Amino acid sequence: MAMAVAASVEAKRVNIARDNGLVDEPKSVVPMAIWWLVPQYVICGLADVFTVVGLQELFYDQMPVEMRSVGAAAYISVIGIGSFLSSGLICIVQGVSSRGGREWLGDNINRANLEYFYWVLAALSAVNFCGYVCLARRFVYKRAEVGFQGRSGEKELE
Repeated sequence: MAMAVAASVEAKRVNIARDNGLVDEPKSVVPMAIWWLVPQYVICGLADVFTVVGLQELFYDQMPVEMRSVGAAAYISVIGIGSFLSSGLICIVQGVSSRGGREWLGDNINRANLEYFYWVLAALSAVNFCGYVCLARRFVYKRAEVGFQGRSGEKELE
């Protein structure tokens, strides 16, 4: 959702640059309020919060005790791999779009089509979400043990 908002904001920014004759002046300031960036950053921030909290819960509730720290390390490693793959995606998009005659990620941001790249990211996020839903439906949760002891000294299950 954040990438769809970013694409819309970028399209608006380019239209404002075009209306003010700033298309060929990439270093000029486009008369647009900074507040247009708030929604996409809020969405990204909320997504990160829910992702980190959800993963911590998953690692501490569903993984064996011996592997809990490995789960947190795996999360951080996945972030690094994702950054590496995004660099490859930028190279692919730049190569494909330059063959079409008009680069999406050119030097002049007012003439480039950065909003198209954001739409590609939004589409990839939607595909990723569909894959997540398919996997989440098949996930079998481990039964949680309650940490208190009954009168007989045995652990009771919820």
